[in-house]
Amino acid sequence: MRAGLRDTWTVARHELRVVRTDPFPVVVLIGMPLVVTIFITPAYDRAFAQLIPGSGIDGAVQSVPGMSVTFAFFVVAFVGFALFREHGWGTWQRLRAAPISPLALLVGKVLVPFVIILIQHLVLFGFGIAFLHLPIRGPVLAGALVAVSFGLCLVMLGMALSAFSGTVQQLNSVVNLSAVISAGLGGALTPLQTLPGWARDIAPITPTYWALRGYRAVILSAHGAGAALESTAVLGGFTLLFTILFLFRFRFEERKISWA
Repeated sequence: MRAGLRDTWTVARHELRVVRTDPFPVVVLIGMPLVVTIFITPAYDRAFAQLIPGSGIDGAVQSVPGMSVTFAFFVVAFVGFALFREHGWGTWQRLRAAPISPLALLVGKVLVPFVIILIQHLVLFGFGIAFLHLPIRGPVLAGALVAVSFGLCLVMLGMALSAFSGTVQQLNSVVNLSAVISAGLGGALTPLQTLPGWARDIAPITPTYWALRGYRAVILSAHGAGAALESTAVLGGFTLLFTILFLFRFRFEERKISWA
């Protein structure tokens, strides 16, 4: 047990060194949603004033969680890059031959992207509370559980997409497409009430929908813990599904084609 944790931390430290060597993508993934949130919140203010007159709901209720889950989706690619670049560097076989268990290797690979998602959410929600009048009426712990379950869901989605992708270009394309579709259908880009009926009907098939549902329950209601826990449970189901797909398709001996 202790050796497994040590091996996992060894792999995670390697991934952290890679991120520190070129932190610009991480800075963009945190900074860009901040900028978008600042510009788009006034538009959401007006939208809620028309959709729910007299509700007093601020646009930050839509923009902060919406941009958080939208840009968190792009971190999915980081999971795949962590695997694909080892093939590009020619170091994957050496990692397989190292005295590290497969589980420790894979967990170490996804740990840094998972933490990036949590930091991204923490920064965006902190900014929203401090500068955009984002209310948090429900228990913060319930919101944190949603963030953790959503992060786990996304890193396992990244593992599943990596298993089914033969090249890093395929992975990147599918991640970008998934991010846009999930954000659009899940109500992250526009309030769910403004979507066509068919889109509202199928929105629950996206993890984004459930993450936003959990966040909004905590933001808007002092009794939102129940809805947040429901969202956490559903996101756990998505995580299980993506884990099964990954285990079904992933082969350690399969060669992946990187940009290198």
